[in-house]
Amino acid sequence: MKYAFVFPGQGSQSVGMLADLNATYPIVKQTFDEASQVLGYDLWGLSQQGPEETLNQTEKTQPALLAAGVAVWRLWQQIGGPEPALMAGHSFGEYSALVCAGALGFNDAVRLAEDRGRFMQTAVPEGEGAMAAILGLKDEKILEICTTAAQGQVVSPVNFNAPGQVVIAGHRAAVKRAASYAKAAGAKRAILLQVSVPAHSTLMQPAAEKMAELLANVTITTPTIPVIHNVDVSVKSKPTDIRTALIAQLYNPVRWVETIEKMVAEGVTMLFESGPGKVLTGLNKRIARRVMTAKPIMDTRTLEQARKALEAPA
Repeated sequence: MKYAFVFPGQGSQSVGMLADLNATYPIVKQTFDEASQVLGYDLWGLSQQGPEETLNQTEKTQPALLAAGVAVWRLWQQIGGPEPALMAGHSFGEYSALVCAGALGFNDAVRLAEDRGRFMQTAVPEGEGAMAAILGLKDEKILEICTTAAQGQVVSPVNFNAPGQVVIAGHRAAVKRAASYAKAAGAKRAILLQVSVPAHSTLMQPAAEKMAELLANVTITTPTIPVIHNVDVSVKSKPTDIRTALIAQLYNPVRWVETIEKMVAEGVTMLFESGPGKVLTGLNKRIARRVMTAKPIMDTRTLEQARKALEAPA
């Protein structure tokens, strides 16, 4: 059986995440403690006690998600879990995937996570950016709506999460216009998200320029496990190509549907979501339910289910 590991992005974090796993496997907190040494504050404490508003700050969320994804992967290795055929990460989750695939050092990634979050937050003044989820329209229609709604501002599809589930981002006024047009065009829902950072829109280019400077000085090596990149749905082995993809990722859409379709084409039939929550597991049901089983690994129960799923006869 061919299987893959995927890592979630922002929105999957929660106060108390991975507490159950840590009670049995101390490697979870040890991984967070490593990150805390780099960051200069108690990341495990923040992830367990909150406050939620602080954990949800982009520059805190991204290191927390990185530590969570890497902790679950290390635990998987510790219990003798077999190596996956492929890895991928949704948005920021791509950094977690690259660490677990051996391309990026954990400490370097922790620093990059904090800086990436800060750069994203400061790229657009507070209150000027927005994101919205559009449900029930075809991708082409949403592209058309965004073009009409822009009116000299920025608004574009930024997350192709599942068929009929697309996130748009850009200037707040333009996003609101697009959401209104989407409802008029028959969208089941058009929901403004509780985020002020218009991630993956062209408004993130200032953040990308700053990340480029940091990434130029970070050691990146060829992954030992292939990682499918968000920006162009391809596997990269050259460090220079990985750097370029991580920079471009900030202001280009997350092509998640195509990522899962590529895994299906490669013969992957089982998917494990490494880290808190089950957002990607849920999306998978809408993308490839009939040909690929997806399972989260976020507590001892789901860890055991994952182990049993691999042991079951094909």
